[in-house]
Amino acid sequence: MPFLKVIVVLVLLALIVKYWAIALSISLIVAAAAVLPRVVRHFRKNHYFASEEFLARKARIASVVAEHNAITDYTSEIRDRGSFQIGVSPTGSQAHLATFRNTSRHNYRRDRNVVKCETSNVHNCSLQVVRNAAGDPLKYVMKYFGIKPTEATLSRVEDLGESISRLEGAVGNLKQREMAITGSFNPPAFIVKHYMEEFMNHVGIELSPIKVPYPEYIFEYISAGGNSSQRTSVELKSPTIDALIETLSEKIRFRMSVAGQRALMTAKLRGSIKERDNFTCLYCSVSLAKEPHLLLEVDHIVPISRGGLSTVDNLQTLCWRCNRTKSNKFP
Repeated sequence: MPFLKVIVVLVLLALIVKYWAIALSISLIVAAAAVLPRVVRHFRKNHYFASEEFLARKARIASVVAEHNAITDYTSEIRDRGSFQIGVSPTGSQAHLATFRNTSRHNYRRDRNVVKCETSNVHNCSLQVVRNAAGDPLKYVMKYFGIKPTEATLSRVEDLGESISRLEGAVGNLKQREMAITGSFNPPAFIVKHYMEEFMNHVGIELSPIKVPYPEYIFEYISAGGNSSQRTSVELKSPTIDALIETLSEKIRFRMSVAGQRALMTAKLRGSIKERDNFTCLYCSVSLAKEPHLLLEVDHIVPISRGGLSTVDNLQTLCWRCNRTKSNKFP
């Protein structure tokens, strides 16, 4: 009997070792199957970036990449210098002077939504105001965020529109250039899927993290217990800014003011000036016909800071380089 027990134990141990070895083998095969494609892809990636074809293409478009990176820097300048705020909500302007906390003992479903009084772009209001703002957004933004119908306010809104327009143009131009550069290389699908950022680094492209900071004004209702809330958001993108400019102009009858019969700086006007100038820079004569990805801007010949008006005869089309060089100088 002891001999049979030994035999049984040995057989069981042999089976355990056998199945453990099988399980280990399966685990190794599964792990290899998961890792091997990455290893192969890594070697393929290194081979692609070191290939003569890739390096030759990179050398041929060096000037295009340099132009892209210069516009990336220019985009940062626009963002830093631009004006992207025109109004604030007076509610909660002194909220930072107090501390609030809920001391209720019965906290069931409490504070699901919390009022943020210190945020200048949020107006805490009644449910009716939130709903009315959804139906007549510009009227309520003007009323509750201190955007008064004056010529000074109109100028500030036009400055906002100009900053937004220039930044939109620069960011959009960068995306077009990046697509064109990528298309000129026509990288393999696995590069596009797994190594796009590394691809851009190898090409030498500086990717801009800047997005257009559209001002957003929010009307928010939060119930006393915090269990329900509703909000209306008004984001000042170019069409909304143009509508606000027109609304302010009608309210102050700007076209009849002594300040001058100037045009309103809207996207429509900027587009008409570029079309009038045949989408050509009036300084260096470069045009969209010659450079499909050319970044064009509308410039005041006599800067507003020096008394220039937004009249058609005081507006001109410049490429971004000439406009950057001109700045606030007289031509």
